[in-house]
Amino acid sequence: MNAAIVTPGQVPQYGYFADPVAGEKEQIVQVKAAAIHHVVKSIAAGKHYSAGGDQSLVPGVDGVGLLADGSRVYFGAVRKPYGTFAELSITTQGWSMPLLDGLPDATAAAIFNPAMSSWLALIYRAQLQPGETVLILGATGTSGQLAVQVAKLLGAGKVIAAGRNKAVLEQLRALGADECIPLDQSPENLVKAFAAQPYDVVIDYLWGEPVMTLITALTGNSLRKEAPRTRLVQVGSMAGDPISLPSGALRSSRLEIMGSGGGSVSIEAIFKVLPEIMKKAAEGKLQINTIEMPLSEVATAWAREVPGGSRLVLVP
Repeated sequence: MNAAIVTPGQVPQYGYFADPVAGEKEQIVQVKAAAIHHVVKSIAAGKHYSAGGDQSLVPGVDGVGLLADGSRVYFGAVRKPYGTFAELSITTQGWSMPLLDGLPDATAAAIFNPAMSSWLALIYRAQLQPGETVLILGATGTSGQLAVQVAKLLGAGKVIAAGRNKAVLEQLRALGADECIPLDQSPENLVKAFAAQPYDVVIDYLWGEPVMTLITALTGNSLRKEAPRTRLVQVGSMAGDPISLPSGALRSSRLEIMGSGGGSVSIEAIFKVLPEIMKKAAEGKLQINTIEMPLSEVATAWAREVPGGSRLVLVP
């Protein structure tokens, strides 16, 4: 079959890869569309915690395709070395979901992964309550923009979007952001901006310096009053890893730090939210821009700069 082939640390190249053979409780999928998510690049570079080995492989963690019976599905749980950037892939039985007719292949391939990151983080990790205030740290990226929409759909009373792209920040007001915090300001001013109000939940796609600045703003309280409780859910590390976390920051606050990702959320939870995400996407209540490119141009697509809020989708 034709596929994108990558050796860890290298740019994927289009070429021939052996067809997958289904084992027990596995299904072959004819791939129709697969998106280039940040996690895909991280795994291919050997930087993600789920990466491992130095063999050539087909990248891609999920996609849209056809099963042997012709049903169109969203699928994941691919078995290495077979990812989704290929004409054929392989999935574990039970790890695919039939798609609504009104949801295009490219939209389905692009939206589930980033929307699921915030949906699971808000419901299963932060346990968001109706009316609570949510800060999205890294809101101008694709996942962050969806997180703003998801937080509103799940009942947040106020959503604050924090990001570097000021033009995109203003556009986020139309997607549900009540307030915006530009990250491209001095550390002193950013601390003041973060400290202007309490947050019940923080969904963090950045880590690194922005999180350290936020922690400075949320901590250092005196004994005069109890600090507000804040649940910070770590989802991505676009601004770097690791951070410096002074012990006093935790003792002087009610800051709770947790993660959301593979290993911290159950498979049952994932399949419980997927139909809800699909329904909202089909209704237009969750929006994402897609840019389609042929799989044969994967090397160009890998290096292409994509506007914030858009996701590049490969089509075999």
